[in-house]
Amino acid sequence: MKKVLLLLTPAFLLAVACQSPAGNTPTAKADTAATPAAAANNTPAEKADTSGLIAVMQKSAADWNKGDLAGFMDSYDDSATMMSHHGLIGKDSMMIHYRQTYFKEGAARQQLTFDQFKVTPLAGNYVLLTGRFTLNGNNLPTLSGWFSLTCVLTPKGWKILHDHTS
Repeated sequence: MKKVLLLLTPAFLLAVACQSPAGNTPTAKADTAATPAAAANNTPAEKADTSGLIAVMQKSAADWNKGDLAGFMDSYDDSATMMSHHGLIGKDSMMIHYRQTYFKEGAARQQLTFDQFKVTPLAGNYVLLTGRFTLNGNNLPTLSGWFSLTCVLTPKGWKILHDHTS
């Protein structure tokens, strides 16, 4: 069981890292609207509304908690990758991993929460989002860890390009 938890923790952390608890705000400026036009004009991330990124992560956690794995995965770009203990995997493999590890009969085994977010602008529309995830409930051991996500503001909104969770 411990090996399974260690294998699943990275994927879970990615999901959790993108959600912000009440009262937490990202460190990047959030006073400029993040719009598809801003993304198309290559507005620097530090001027983009990074609160939209936190909203995407909150939605992904809500989708997870209601058993909507496809909704949870919407926060990832189609080209997204994740560093797992087996090496680099793509979005389809992430989906399989989450379904087999964290879901049972279409429901999440535990509830997902995120906290301790920090948004660091990189270049253009790219940011590094770091934080902590926690999976708890259902009389299972609580899982918690740290994540770093490379995210980009696209015409479709914020998307996760790469997930590294530990």
